[in-house]
Amino acid sequence: MSASDWPSSPLDAAQRAFTLLVQPPTHVGFDGRGFDGLPDEILPLNDLRDLLLLSATSVEVRDAVWRELVVRARRDGPAWVVAAVGVAMPGLRRVAGMLAAGWRGDTDDLDSELITGFVARLKTIDLDEPRICGRLIDAGLRAARKARDTDSDAQLIHAEATGPIAPIHPWDHPDLVLARAVAAGVIDAEEANLIAATRLEGATVAQVADKLGIATSTASAWRLRAERRLAEAIAVGDLAFVPLRPRRRRRGGATQQRVAATQQRMASAQQRVGPAGVAQQRVAVGSLLGRTAAADVVLATQQQAFVGKTSDREAAGVGAPGIGARPA
Repeated sequence: MSASDWPSSPLDAAQRAFTLLVQPPTHVGFDGRGFDGLPDEILPLNDLRDLLLLSATSVEVRDAVWRELVVRARRDGPAWVVAAVGVAMPGLRRVAGMLAAGWRGDTDDLDSELITGFVARLKTIDLDEPRICGRLIDAGLRAARKARDTDSDAQLIHAEATGPIAPIHPWDHPDLVLARAVAAGVIDAEEANLIAATRLEGATVAQVADKLGIATSTASAWRLRAERRLAEAIAVGDLAFVPLRPRRRRRGGATQQRVAATQQRMASAQQRVGPAGVAQQRVAVGSLLGRTAAADVVLATQQQAFVGKTSDREAAGVGAPGIGARPA
């Protein structure tokens, strides 16, 4: 094969290398004997990949197979590194698509960092923890995001004439941040409405609580917990790739169930810490980020996340679709 026939895309090149590796006759095959749920034979690696993608294959079997793949990649050299990347290719391509959404730069650079981060993690990943493949892909995603953020910081806006210009797309409005948080399950629709009314529209907590038919203290407790979850999700970039889709409304009794649960938790908290401790919990959402600020400032920070200003979530994990959200 000539150099001109070799794919220029890093992911396509990795897939081509994997395809050539598994072509018979090949010395690289996976021994399925001893793995529950796998055929008792030497499996071609492309067949192994197909088996791992089946819903009938248990999580335990996937982890056992990936544990063996990582051991072989560490022990037996580059061929098994190519094998590991090839078996993980469906997950890597899905993450690459997420990274490319809204990106104006060269996606080949992001794909290269994605593979580099994945391969580097093969050397250090803890094989005693679950989700081995998911954590490897998470590491690649973190590396690609870090490279994207660095490139975003270095980009300059050039204009032929002076004057105001629109921000680099995509930007976002606080209402859309709340909508994305609802779509991601970080907060629910009632909590989003409560935050929007009291933080963005100037209504008091008492006014909103009266409309909901709940106590002011209950509404305040709802908002406090919701804002904490929202601030954390923004800080780690969990809302950066959330599409806005309609969600089913809560059933009619859901509000009253949440009221009862909140009142019970508040009563328990008062017994543990007393009135002074409960009062200290009612702080502005800006203090959740280590300073005093209005909630619309916290929401505005999400605008940066949509242009790649997400943190390097080395400790927090990433939770790409189809991959769990536990830390790598």
